[in-house]
Amino acid sequence: MTEIKEYRTVSQIEGPLMQVEGVKGAKYNELVEVQMHDGQRRQGQVLEVNGDYATVQLFEGSAGVNLRDTRVRFTGRPQHLAVSEDMVGRIFNGMGKVIDDGPEIIAEKELNIEGEAINPVAREYPDEFIQTGISTIDHLNTLVRGQKLPIFSGSGLPHKELAAQIARQAAVLNSDDNFAVVFAAMGVTFEEADYFMENLRESGALDRSVLFINLADDPSIERLATPKIALTTAEYLAFEKDMHVLVIMTDITNYCEALREVSAARREVPGRRGYPGYLYTNLATLYERAGRIVGKEGSVTQLPILTMPEDDITHPIPDLTGYITEGQIILSRELYNNGFRPPIDVLPSLSRLKDDGIGEGKTRKDHEPTMNQVFAAYAEGKQAKELSAVLGEAALSETDKKYLEFATQFEERYVDQGFTTNRSIFDTLELAWELLNILPRTELKRIKDPMIDEFLPGKE
Repeated sequence: MTEIKEYRTVSQIEGPLMQVEGVKGAKYNELVEVQMHDGQRRQGQVLEVNGDYATVQLFEGSAGVNLRDTRVRFTGRPQHLAVSEDMVGRIFNGMGKVIDDGPEIIAEKELNIEGEAINPVAREYPDEFIQTGISTIDHLNTLVRGQKLPIFSGSGLPHKELAAQIARQAAVLNSDDNFAVVFAAMGVTFEEADYFMENLRESGALDRSVLFINLADDPSIERLATPKIALTTAEYLAFEKDMHVLVIMTDITNYCEALREVSAARREVPGRRGYPGYLYTNLATLYERAGRIVGKEGSVTQLPILTMPEDDITHPIPDLTGYITEGQIILSRELYNNGFRPPIDVLPSLSRLKDDGIGEGKTRKDHEPTMNQVFAAYAEGKQAKELSAVLGEAALSETDKKYLEFATQFEERYVDQGFTTNRSIFDTLELAWELLNILPRTELKRIKDPMIDEFLPGKE
């Protein structure tokens, strides 16, 4: 058994960081218990060891800590989470403590929240369709089991409503497999937290969800643990309980701000925009915990949500996230201002794994060709709309006018489905064919004639 050592040699406190002198055998990421002069206990984690000095990051902040009378105990192990299948249907704070007035969780196991990297050889390729009930995702930017597909939003855009909608509606198609949602909210207001809890409770989706809520007024340092705790829970449910788990994390930007705060307190040399140089590596340790493992029934799929500061997609957080993940769903301020909900901009959005999760036996044989045709037609229609704005509609050819009508109908009927409509992929495909019916048949160049004959409504 690991020896627990106790010290009374706190020499310095700055922000959430505490420096302890004369420490022997401390390890990186080791869990630390801090007992204050009034008997209050707090937890921390070793961030750095330099000789006999240890830098400890305090989860609950350092307010009220007395240098002389504070006792620090090094537990000899990293932070662990007590997990159980009974966590499904429950609500926890950002550190994994029950906050829904229910009984405490009786642990089946205790797991290290840092997790273990999945051996690349043991990874199974993601190729099974997940239905979110949202046309712009299911049809044009398909999510597959084991994928990490972030949502890029902006300040004031309705990513909160979109996250709740996906948590309510997501399902594995044509499957009796266990499906669960792990929802991690970081740095959200009380109103947002209440919205998520009530929304899932009223729809009944809470019964298959695990919620971790880190509020804006909680110490920001706790934010660094919340996604790791959520992913540890997801890995346990997926790889030990054979469940298909969708992890929704909002807002990754708040997580990165907490990381920058700790980095500044450690006086590290800042990188782009003041974020630490290891931001890429740190985000990768979260995102790469998605996937499927050979020989395991379960899977972990991630939908991280981040708000782009000033809607800047070149900002370090969306920029680095885009490098690590397999695509992105982008919310458009223009669509939002024009009243379209959810305001998903399909043209810059991308799911790099979509081609492997669609087609006969997974969705329907007309999925890929209609996806390509709808995407191309909408792009053409947007160009026609810009031309019309400059030269007037009279300058458009008859075909251009059809594309313009298609783009308008696409936004009004296909994109604008609201936050309560749950469309199956088959409903979406039927709607896509109705919209393609606007165009002359000669323009449907990405779909083979036999398929047009079979699916296109009202045409010979």
